[in-house]
Amino acid sequence: MKTVKSLIYVLSFGSMLFLSSCGYNGGVERDEKVSAAWGQVQNVYQRRADLIPNLVSTVKGYATQEKEVLVGVIEARAKATSVNIDASKLTPENVKQFQDAQSGLSGALSKLMMVTENYPELKSNQNFLELQSQLEGTENRITVERRNFNEAVQDYNTFGRSFPNSMFSSMWDFKKKGYFEADAASQKAPTVKF
Repeated sequence: MKTVKSLIYVLSFGSMLFLSSCGYNGGVERDEKVSAAWGQVQNVYQRRADLIPNLVSTVKGYATQEKEVLVGVIEARAKATSVNIDASKLTPENVKQFQDAQSGLSGALSKLMMVTENYPELKSNQNFLELQSQLEGTENRITVERRNFNEAVQDYNTFGRSFPNSMFSSMWDFKKKGYFEADAASQKAPTVKF
């Protein structure tokens, strides 16, 4: 009888090790996918940040009296590029901090684009049109990469919370990752005036 119990314990322990190893490897794989997706998010945000000095210079040539808006864009860009998060520290709080810095830049860019509406000669400038098109394309890329990141985070978080992985997640240090969430200001519909 003791031999049977011992055998059951050994088999239970062995199968637990086998299952935990499979879970661990799956967790590592998902963690790496989240890190890669985060790298792509940072890549497209960097592309946007790199376009902004050229855009500001082009607008500055036409709209020098809009200095306050131009300075606001430059300052928002500096703040947004100063917030960098290592992929291993993607807590909900850190992702929110990164997102808030990027939202500030998005708001400043929106103001800049509204100001340019007052300058018909600027709107017809080929350099400005090209930069505006690149910025629009970059914003679309940001949306795609944020979605890809959120999908990778969902897969990672679901895996870590599913049984039997949930029993080992804390032991393996697989902590819940944060999502990109909609900016609170985006919940309010814009006012359209004619």
